[in-house]
Amino acid sequence: MWMQSCSGPGYIFGSISSVIKTSLNYNQKQISKLGVAKDLGGSIGLIAGTLSEILPLWSVSLVGALQNLMGYGSVWLIVTGKVPVFPLWAMCVLIFVGNNGETYFNTAALVSGLQNFPESTGPVVGILKGFTALSGAILSQIYTLINFPDQSSFIFMVAVGPTMVVIALMFIIRPVGGHKQVRPSDGSSFTLVYCVCLLLATYLMAIMILEDLVSMSHNLVTVFTLILFVLLLIPVGLSFREEPRDPAEEILLPRPEQHEVVSSEFKNEKPEEVDSLAVPEGQKRNALLQAELFRAAAEGAVRVKKRKGPRRGEDFTLTQALIRADFWLIMFSLLLGGGSGLTVIDDLGQMSQSLGYANPHIFVSMICIWNFLGRVAGGYVSEIFVKDHAHPRPIVIVMAQLVMAVGHVFFAMGWPGAMYIGTLLVGLCYGAHWAIMPATVSELFGLKKFGAFYNFLSLANPAGTLIFSSVIASSIYDYEAEKQARQHRIKSHISGSILSGMFAQDESRKCEGSICFFLSSMILSGSCIIAAVLSMVLVILNYHKFYTFILPTLLQY
Repeated sequence: MWMQSCSGPGYIFGSISSVIKTSLNYNQKQISKLGVAKDLGGSIGLIAGTLSEILPLWSVSLVGALQNLMGYGSVWLIVTGKVPVFPLWAMCVLIFVGNNGETYFNTAALVSGLQNFPESTGPVVGILKGFTALSGAILSQIYTLINFPDQSSFIFMVAVGPTMVVIALMFIIRPVGGHKQVRPSDGSSFTLVYCVCLLLATYLMAIMILEDLVSMSHNLVTVFTLILFVLLLIPVGLSFREEPRDPAEEILLPRPEQHEVVSSEFKNEKPEEVDSLAVPEGQKRNALLQAELFRAAAEGAVRVKKRKGPRRGEDFTLTQALIRADFWLIMFSLLLGGGSGLTVIDDLGQMSQSLGYANPHIFVSMICIWNFLGRVAGGYVSEIFVKDHAHPRPIVIVMAQLVMAVGHVFFAMGWPGAMYIGTLLVGLCYGAHWAIMPATVSELFGLKKFGAFYNFLSLANPAGTLIFSSVIASSIYDYEAEKQARQHRIKSHISGSILSGMFAQDESRKCEGSICFFLSSMILSGSCIIAAVLSMVLVILNYHKFYTFILPTLLQY
């Protein structure tokens, strides 16, 4: 959690992009190209996934830390004029290298976390990915505390801060044998962590709003930041809470080769047979059957005939997964839904400025917090759907994508206060994608090659922003900006004012009003609806119990 809380510098690109745009005199299309390079760097993690299988995880974290330092450090040197300005393609390479470091951080955290808690995939993915999203708000608060004289120093902090933290923690992030047992306290421990997450997000939101509305002294900001660090330290207490280990209460999980036996046992078992067992043995069998419940549901709870290759829920290789239709349904659903949300995150600075907001940092920090809560809530709610109600996990993402479509409509309309509502809806639902989809993949295709699956699916993000941000949103924005500039020039020509003409020329790269992102936001809304349809197809193909019993009941109404 600590490493993830500083491993998402890509989510604050909306804050540093305005500095780069001003310093290097870029237009919106050039900034969008940097954003796509950033997203590519944060998503192409195949090397990180491969290294995690052959090298210890500390070496994976170290490579990511060095890339983060070199990439963002070079960008800072260029923006501050300490070295000559590089061409745009070279700037894209530097942004790519710097942001690619977070794929190594994510891989180390997720691989070790899922191996240690294989029966709590939803909470683990939701919490860890949630802290990645929250890192933007945490870094922003630390930046406010340090009170650098110029905004370009934010880039310097992004280069140095995560590198120091990851190097300090890289020997701790590793599998520690937690997969060998499920403790009775796991549920309460995750509940406590959820409470800390909610408290942390609420606290950050409150101080962000206060700092935006009220002028605060540096001493007060220092106190607020120290409280933030205390909240981050609270979960450490769980590490020192030792419990007596009774061998009779330790529940050994089945090995992959035992899966066929356990599944058949699960399908034929009757409740009264379990009740007749001795109490310790009955507890073990009940917990074992519960652990297999969702895996059996992912397979449709039915096995009619043997087929070549692994079945759903068993360990796939990446090559075997790539020939499955359900894997590509997840991929394209992420591309359309997640890509539209990341487009908003990347362009949030320009969106807020076009609607007349002078300080985009508040919206960048807010969307990081909502992104965090979306990931935590997505993991928590989807786990309830699966374990308590036996519903398929992806049905939650269907609902999230439909709500996200509404959020894009608020951005398009530009009503008073629409930025706040749109930031809330898009941030929450985008975060839910990255809690639910990785957990779904681990349950459908196994944990053995999870690093490769996760990093391959992450390619959906840059693919989505390449289409939505670099091609669609930036082209529409520059067209509207040039259109407004021509109108200014015509007015200045009629009035004969030289100063007005110079002002129009300076403002030719800026667009004002809701028209700047109206059409692109409506396109993003439509893409979310298509993504929801694809996710529903995934539910129908993989979760026959839901399709056979629940879906027809819903259609009757």
